[in-house]
Amino acid sequence: MSDNPTTGEILPFPAERPEQLPARVLAIANQKGGVGKTTTAINLGTALAAIGERVLIIDLDPQGNASTGLGIDHKSREISTYDVISGERSLRDAILATAVPHLHIAPSTMDLSGFELEVGQARDRAFRLRHALGQLNDPALGLGAYSYVLIDCPPSLNLLTINAMAAANAILVPLQCEFFALEGLSQLLKTVEQVKQTLNPDLTIHGVVLTMFDARNNLSGQVVADVRQFLGTKVYDTVIPRNVRVSEAPSYGKPVLVYDLKCVGSEAYLRLATEIIQREKQIKELRAS
Repeated sequence: MSDNPTTGEILPFPAERPEQLPARVLAIANQKGGVGKTTTAINLGTALAAIGERVLIIDLDPQGNASTGLGIDHKSREISTYDVISGERSLRDAILATAVPHLHIAPSTMDLSGFELEVGQARDRAFRLRHALGQLNDPALGLGAYSYVLIDCPPSLNLLTINAMAAANAILVPLQCEFFALEGLSQLLKTVEQVKQTLNPDLTIHGVVLTMFDARNNLSGQVVADVRQFLGTKVYDTVIPRNVRVSEAPSYGKPVLVYDLKCVGSEAYLRLATEIIQREKQIKELRAS
């Protein structure tokens, strides 16, 4: 495994989980930009790690903001998710430790922006990430320790996002509390259905998380009501507030839970992590019944 970008230490992979269940893979997707996908990936991953889960973030956005937001500088990204999905290197080669215990990341670079052109005609073009993530369940590679894999998708429904959907168990959709919140959501849901029919029959919508909620703005409250009426129980109870500490944290290369644990944004992401784990328990119970 690669060096810790903060301390320079070589950190081992976390100990194998006793139950050895496959990691749950959640793709964080919305083709609209600025809705909080990367912020959610970073802070949900940190919150899950803080309450005892072992988490891997896959940065699949060429902008690499999830990598930057977790303190991974560009010099440390010698091996990236581009190298992994292009077949040049294994997933294990790309994974870096972060300053957050039990949270690792496979960083991205701008090389990802050329992925679609390079493999557009390849028969396995939609399954590159799924093949790479198959290593997570190979005991010989020592990657079975992760309980959650979060994929930070780019702000478009391109081949990278299709790869994420083809590899994921479920989709987590961040939705900004603004006037056009529901615009484009139908296209995303249609794409999810197409992927389910053609590439990944087990794919589901895990939930929709409302982000950037401003209690002082009447419109935000109306958006929350409209989205809940439209999507029902698919919307998480937790709403992520607009919070300056959440906005500041990435510039310091830190998740907000590290930057300011007691701010309302940190508290909201901890609640979201707890709610997601609760939904996971319900999913397992339904499958067992």
